Amino acid sequence: MLEIIETPLTVLHVVACFFLVLVILIQPGKSGGLGAFGGGSAQQVFGGRGAGNVLTKTTWVTASVFFATSIILAYLSSSTGDTLENAAKARGNAVAVPDDAAPAKSAP
Repeated sequence: MLEIIETPLTVLHVVACFFLVLVILIQPGKSGGLGAFGGGSAQQVFGGRGAGNVLTKTTWVTASVFFATSIILAYLSSSTGDTLENAAKARGNAVAVPDDAAPAKSAP
């Protein structure tokens, strides 16, 4: 059941990652940034304050999606109900567990 959720969540995570990088690169910084790949054209398209507000809100939403999917994927990858010994037995592999209770035989 978890595999059904894990694949689309991974795709969403990767898309959010690339979109977050793109949105951050478009934002004008102190020195202007990339400015929508045209060197300041973002200020002309969105207006003086509008570019910051739209891009800032988009960054926050995308970052929230990225962090949420990161936490959910980390939980899904670590939340297996089986121990390693039970998983090995289910696959048919024998697990050698040393028996400390038996005394070691010494050679004469």
